Amino acid sequence: MGQLTDASVILRLGYQAMRRAGLPTEEILAKAGVAQSQMQANARTPLSAQHAFWSALVQVTGDEDAGLHLGEHLPLYRGQVIEHLFMSSANFGEGLQRALAYQRLISDALSAELVITEAHCYITNGMQEFVDPMVNRHYSECIFSGVLRFFKFVTEGRFAPTFIDFNFEEGASEEEYLRVYGCPVSLGQNETRLYFDPAILDFPMWQAEPELLQLHEQLALEKLQELARYDLVGEVRRAVGSTLESGETTLETVAAQLNITPRRLRTQLSEANTSFQQILSDYRCRLAKKLLASTSESIERIVYLTGFSEPSTFYRAFKRWTDETPVEYRKRKQLMNNN
Repeated sequence: MGQLTDASVILRLGYQAMRRAGLPTEEILAKAGVAQSQMQANARTPLSAQHAFWSALVQVTGDEDAGLHLGEHLPLYRGQVIEHLFMSSANFGEGLQRALAYQRLISDALSAELVITEAHCYITNGMQEFVDPMVNRHYSECIFSGVLRFFKFVTEGRFAPTFIDFNFEEGASEEEYLRVYGCPVSLGQNETRLYFDPAILDFPMWQAEPELLQLHEQLALEKLQELARYDLVGEVRRAVGSTLESGETTLETVAAQLNITPRRLRTQLSEANTSFQQILSDYRCRLAKKLLASTSESIERIVYLTGFSEPSTFYRAFKRWTDETPVEYRKRKQLMNNN
């Protein structure tokens, strides 16, 4: 897997939760470096952006339990393929297993499994362990509220957690967890776990429809395949970046770096509605613009850094990308920055 990402719905749910909580949403988003336009985009967001978001939320609100409290205002997770999978399954247990099979459609941070033993029934490892304990805590506490609300919705209010383990050391008070989740919470555990009565697994889904279930599973599978193609494009971009200066950036060298045949790479990129030349051209364009606008590197040096063999080839390409020469582009950007 390439860069870890969240589905765009995560960002939209967080935005709606902040609005519902009456928080200074625009101030928080600006501090986190999130543009309003990203709310409407369908592109996934990097998981690494979580740090900026939670840091901004804590700083602006002054609430050390920001994740737990934001979770209380999360809207119900509706209208996504995983909800449809759940609702068209025969019972809660089947719906849960199907949702877990496709959880990556929500976030790469989710890696949950259902565990049933003689003594316990729980969902474990609901979150990948973030390197940053602050992000791990707030993300986990917030998303648990969303999960519990969704489980209660699909079981007509019958789902009830019996105990929650979190894998981080510092959190809210026992009383606050009990108020929000309705069950005891234990911190500093090896795994994050949500315990519940296994009897709920047999709860029948009143909307269960086998014909619709097949369609929903097919749609979920297609979306997973889209993500795999998204991953591949990201891997190709990174490979282009690492080989650009050497002048060895070709379909063949990148394919070798990714342990795939050139023919297979070409086919998979075509399935992702792009091509190696398109990715290479886009990468060079973005890099050239960045270097011209924000550095004092010479044009000759930028020609080298963007992997062009001749200045004349670079000039023609840049004119085609921007309808400006590199010198004109740099002057215009510097003028804008100085004003």
